[in-house]
Amino acid sequence: MAKKLLFLDDIRYPIEAYYYTKQDIFLEKDWDIVRNYEQFINRIMEKGLPEMISFDHDLADIHYLEQNSLDFTEKTGYDCAKWLIEYCMDNGLDLPEFYSHSMNPVGKENILNLLENFKKANKKS
Repeated sequence: MAKKLLFLDDIRYPIEAYYYTKQDIFLEKDWDIVRNYEQFINRIMEKGLPEMISFDHDLADIHYLEQNSLDFTEKTGYDCAKWLIEYCMDNGLDLPEFYSHSMNPVGKENILNLLENFKKANKKS
C-alpha cells in the first residue's frame, strides 16, 4: 500500500522538488498536492494526517515580491506547521514525518526547527 503523502507548495510539483533536493521520496506518484493554508487544513480535516508532509514556506506571490514586509495577509508554510502542531496536540496525535523543500532558506529552517522542537518536547519516554 502506498504511503499517504502531502505536498504543500503554491506552484511546484513533487518531481520538481526532486530535481533540486535529490530526495527519492519526491519520485513517488501518490502525493496529494495542496496550494495554500486553507487547502492544507481542509485536506487534513477530510482525510486525516498523512504519513509524511513536505512543506514549502512561501505560498503566495507577495512572499517573493516584498521581502522586507512582515504584514503578509497570505499564510505561509510556517503557519501550516503551527496549525499542524495545534491539531496534533488537540487530538493526541504524533507528528507525521516531515520535510521542507522550500527554496527560502530562512523559512525552511524556521519550519523544520518548529517541528523538530515540538517533536523533541513531546517525545514519549
